[in-house]
Amino acid sequence: MNAAARRPALAWAALGVVYVLWGSTYLANRFIITDLPPLFASGVRFLVGGSLLGILVLVFSGPGAFRMTWPQLGTTALAGLLLPAWGNGLVTIAQQYVASGLAALLIASVPMWIVVLRMLTGDRPRRTTIGGVGLGVAGLTLLLLAAPSAGSGGVFGTAWWGPWLVLLAAVGWASGTFATTRMPVPANPFALAAGQMLVGGAILMAGSALAGDRPDLAAVEPAAWWAWGYMAVVVSLMAFSAYAYALAALPVSTVATYAYVNPVIAVLLGVLVAGESFSAGQLAGGGVVLLAVVVVIVSERPRKRRGELATSTS
Repeated sequence: MNAAARRPALAWAALGVVYVLWGSTYLANRFIITDLPPLFASGVRFLVGGSLLGILVLVFSGPGAFRMTWPQLGTTALAGLLLPAWGNGLVTIAQQYVASGLAALLIASVPMWIVVLRMLTGDRPRRTTIGGVGLGVAGLTLLLLAAPSAGSGGVFGTAWWGPWLVLLAAVGWASGTFATTRMPVPANPFALAAGQMLVGGAILMAGSALAGDRPDLAAVEPAAWWAWGYMAVVVSLMAFSAYAYALAALPVSTVATYAYVNPVIAVLLGVLVAGESFSAGQLAGGGVVLLAVVVVIVSERPRKRRGELATSTS
């Protein structure tokens, strides 16, 4: 089998890696924040992941990969604030009070928020896309209404604001994603990712210092260390590399399916490994959100003109 014939199979394998690794991050966070403060754990994770990715970029692409204009550097810094710091940081804080599966279902709303941002900046999405956003809002409403409302001060307790914090994280993630498609970015996407993680990690560590975090590292259980290492090394390096490869070899609409596969994997892992449970209302709301994401992604696929041959995006 020649390289051209193998590439689609490798691309689908890479997309499978994205499905599993990104879907597993919510469960990994659950183990980490049992013993480590969320801002501290996330900050160190992104500093380590960004440094490792930066070293790989230097080895394989050279120092020139990190040459950026001031606008490109500004985009990298903004993306670091909105994606790792705001998006991931808030999710990690909220997961002290929100089940990992529920957090993943709320984060699945990111594609819908991107459509809202497009509309606010003058774009006119298709009617089907707008309908998908409306359906998603209904699903999110069900999820929020069905979420536990009792207050608790402990890890994995419930708090009424927990799901809302995850939703705020989704808005930040959508804003960062949207910004990187409209603003100047570095030519090397791996250099951009490394810069984002380093900026986000620094912001999270600053937040950890302001919060007065003083973790007792000697008391951290092995499970938390393994989960943290998995997030810092495996997810930070493998998941992004697999995503970049899949994006280069498969249609964008196909790669975008991670948005509704990740939550399904997160829910299954939460139930099977962590013993999480979901009410009928939560399952119904989550199902509506995932259906809405499918509608938005399918609606946004480029339409082929009559008689036009299908072409590969690779």
